[in-house]
Amino acid sequence: MHPLYAVIATRMVSTMSQSGSGDEIPYGTVTWFVYAGISCFLVIFAGLMSGLTLGLMSLSLVDLEILQRSGTVAEKKQAAGILPVVQKQHQLLVTLLLCNAAAMEALPIYLDRMFNQYVAVILSVTFVLFFGEVIPQAICSRYGLAVGANLAWLVRVLMIICYPISYPIGKMLDCVLGHNEALFRRAQLKALVSIHSKEVAGKGGELTHDETTIIAGALDLTEKTAEEAMTPIESTFSLDVNSKLDWEAMGKVLARGHSRVPVYSGNPKNVIGLLLVKSLLTVRPETETPVSAVSIRRIPR
Repeated sequence: MHPLYAVIATRMVSTMSQSGSGDEIPYGTVTWFVYAGISCFLVIFAGLMSGLTLGLMSLSLVDLEILQRSGTVAEKKQAAGILPVVQKQHQLLVTLLLCNAAAMEALPIYLDRMFNQYVAVILSVTFVLFFGEVIPQAICSRYGLAVGANLAWLVRVLMIICYPISYPIGKMLDCVLGHNEALFRRAQLKALVSIHSKEVAGKGGELTHDETTIIAGALDLTEKTAEEAMTPIESTFSLDVNSKLDWEAMGKVLARGHSRVPVYSGNPKNVIGLLLVKSLLTVRPETETPVSAVSIRRIPR
């Protein structure tokens, strides 16, 4: 049962059983202020447990390892402090939920002695909803790493206190559900890279189109065949060995922008070698030098 519903149910039962009992502690007594302090502590403690549950459990081991390697100096330190705690995922979860439920169940006991039953119901529900659930989870969902790192010592203490209960339940959950240590698959990495592209509107990515293309190509490299990486011979720019390197030919070579140009004899499919474009630096177009007069490299077969 959710702690909020547990508090409401406890209050309703208490209201029906103690209606008209008149057990409220008068205002101004020392005991009333002691109970008020205990109630505030329980609300704050329950809020911390609720926020830490959301903040710490939302940080996967992969996220923390990434922050340890590539984050800022502060993020690396925070991730290093949280990682040993988050590694015991199910034991941590049981500890935080157990402490949260204990605080929420204890709160109505003290409110019963301080206020009228109707006022106690309203206050307990309000405190639990806003200060025990909404505000802590809103803060920890945004600053979960910083909050978790600063309160890691408290979590360790609570895990030791709750060890007799949380450890066996955590081990049972480990056996049944296993650990959540899944890494990204290739398709997920490609999608993650594409999201970080500058071309994706509103995402604030820093990667250019060329960078995302290179990374995606590298991820697909092991699955590509030689045929997929090759250019069809019909679409290849090449030169006849008997042609001349005049202004027109030199212009086509420069327009293509390749470092090597295939050279064929008679049939474009009969490639006999490669012409290095940088070797044309000494060739003057007005002399119309034949391609055969330039050094042609053999194609490795």
